[in-house]
Amino acid sequence: MGEMNGRIERSGLKVDANLASFIDNDVLGPLGLDAGAFWQGFAALVGHFAPVNRMLLDKREALQALIDSWHHERKGKPIDPAEYRAFLTEIGYLVAEPEDFVIGTQNVDREIACMAGPQLVVPVLNDRFVLNAANARWGSLYDAWYGTDALDAAPARPGGYDKERGAAVVRAGRAFLDLTFPLDGMSWTEWDGASSLPLCDEMQFAGTKPGGILLCNNGMHVEIVLDRTHPVGMDDKAGIADIVMEAALTSIVDLEDSVAAVDAEDKLLAYRNWLGLMRGDLEARFSKGGKTMTRALEPDREWTSAKGEAITLPGRSLLFVRNVGHLMTNPAILLQDGSEIPEGIMDAVITSAIGMHDLKGLGRHRNSRTGSIYIVKPKMHGPEEVAFTNDLFNAVEDLLGLERHTVKVGVMDEERRTSANLAACIEKVRDRIVFINTGFLDRTGDEIHTSMQAGAMIRKGAIKRSGWIAAYEKRNVCIGLAHGLSGKAQIGKGMWAAPDMMHDMMQQKIAHPRTGANTAWVPSPTAATLHAMHYHQVDVFGVQRDVAQEATPGLDALLAIPLADGANWSEEEVREELDNNAQGLLGYVVRWIDQGVGCSKVPDINDIGLMEDRATLRISSQHMANWLLHGVATNEQVMDSLKRMAAKVDAQNAGDPLYEPMAGNWEESFAFRAACDLVFNGVEQPNGYTEPLLHAWRLKKKAALAKVAEPA
Repeated sequence: MGEMNGRIERSGLKVDANLASFIDNDVLGPLGLDAGAFWQGFAALVGHFAPVNRMLLDKREALQALIDSWHHERKGKPIDPAEYRAFLTEIGYLVAEPEDFVIGTQNVDREIACMAGPQLVVPVLNDRFVLNAANARWGSLYDAWYGTDALDAAPARPGGYDKERGAAVVRAGRAFLDLTFPLDGMSWTEWDGASSLPLCDEMQFAGTKPGGILLCNNGMHVEIVLDRTHPVGMDDKAGIADIVMEAALTSIVDLEDSVAAVDAEDKLLAYRNWLGLMRGDLEARFSKGGKTMTRALEPDREWTSAKGEAITLPGRSLLFVRNVGHLMTNPAILLQDGSEIPEGIMDAVITSAIGMHDLKGLGRHRNSRTGSIYIVKPKMHGPEEVAFTNDLFNAVEDLLGLERHTVKVGVMDEERRTSANLAACIEKVRDRIVFINTGFLDRTGDEIHTSMQAGAMIRKGAIKRSGWIAAYEKRNVCIGLAHGLSGKAQIGKGMWAAPDMMHDMMQQKIAHPRTGANTAWVPSPTAATLHAMHYHQVDVFGVQRDVAQEATPGLDALLAIPLADGANWSEEEVREELDNNAQGLLGYVVRWIDQGVGCSKVPDINDIGLMEDRATLRISSQHMANWLLHGVATNEQVMDSLKRMAAKVDAQNAGDPLYEPMAGNWEESFAFRAACDLVFNGVEQPNGYTEPLLHAWRLKKKAALAKVAEPA
């Protein structure tokens, strides 16, 4: 074991010294695992799986080249669905449907298997956000209504507590209780808080504690907080001070699309935060109102049932960790030939080892009560790649001495080849799968790239209304139910991206549980609290029983390409579309490259804050690249939009002291140059992914910042 340029040799692997120390001392040491044996096994694992990983990526490229050629040969001709489907089958893009099967996943926590509720996704690099997400298992409905536009009432007046707004919140709270927990012979407005609670359905009563009543509906709990000394409770007939909702049942701690992690320094921070969550000792200190605040994980909640038995409910979301996909490598560890380690392989080993701290009870709190580690795996293309992940997880379990299928997997249905072969993908992980979901943005980015050579695509807004996406959303649920996911796994839907538009969310996002999805993504703890109401309104598992009887949409609808045949947009319409894409692209890229922020609320072209991550960037850059390729827009038009929108993004970020303007700094701004690369080189990017270019430009930026920081 020797040391070289900040690296340490471990069984032929050249590991960043700080990362090696962290793994040896913080991860392996408390687990009682022998470091020498671990590194020897890790090196052997990487030696086996890295070449297979490369082969799978090469197959992606080969399939794309065949599809590109097929479209080239038929340029200008309408696509015959039967011919197209036969071609995709011939080249192995489409595979045979598996024989009937039902997943056999065991030891799944109830939050995943038999509950329906909101799900948060949170960037692992921000400790405060991570703790907020973990603690979003419970949230104040009164606070969520008071501080957002979700309530149909005048907004709170500034300058302290607005009693008029508060009264509107209380009225809404009583209406929610009347609808969800109806009382026999009276409204909740009439209950005095002293007499017994005459629930129409006594089964909804779950427990009590001093100052609180616990109710349950559709598997989701609600706490009625009773406190006549509270400013709200003292003026309330029943003394109700708050309604606390069980909200984010699960949260995904993200190492992928919402973070900018490009080297060992970034990955080490990510792994440290994940370890802090598994040990339960992660804390965040920050200033608020001139005071230093400390945030930590919430404890479990204790109640007493009607029979006098103790009830313990988790105080925190059940946590998944999202690893990166198969594409990227990372310089944190170099292989014997000097090449970078496939980042997904590194994530699988290290995040699983960290997860063992929870399994062995080494932390202050328990994450999984059934002895499982939950890993979401994104951006897999078809069943071969899913099978690779299954084999990789088998090897990780063997390396760490875990029982088979301890490591569970969430399969993100966000690539076209996975959508088209979803049943076969699920079958490859049939004994460890706990999650499938749909994601419009990445899925659309791949839709555009796969058919890049077929012709110009319709406008981005119209894609959301096109036939293939309706088939995609429906097929995901139907196929999941057909193979036994109900009662064993989550079927999820995508993100509500506008955290300040809670009124619209409450009107629209109820559509997700109505599809039979037992979870859906939300952008904040407040949104999780509000979205939880939808799961009281909809019996998701009842919906699943109904949907299971419906026919699954066929492949032809899924494979219909959203081409703009015969469209003749005006110059103004083209400019409008380019501006919309360019502004969103630049607003996200400038924070990614210059500040290393992988997810944040980015103002859109209309100054509405949207939670953006790399998936947004993929669809915007691919759409612009497609219009360039097919002559809908010229290079000059695209560059004009990029430069004008750079000035707009500069103005939108004028209040950020860390912000570096792009306008006028066209050559000096790495962020602007990265954005240009994403568009003008978009056709050549593997599957239209943005990571290769983002990582390259972020590494250049970090090197430049380090050079500036060097002492003279």
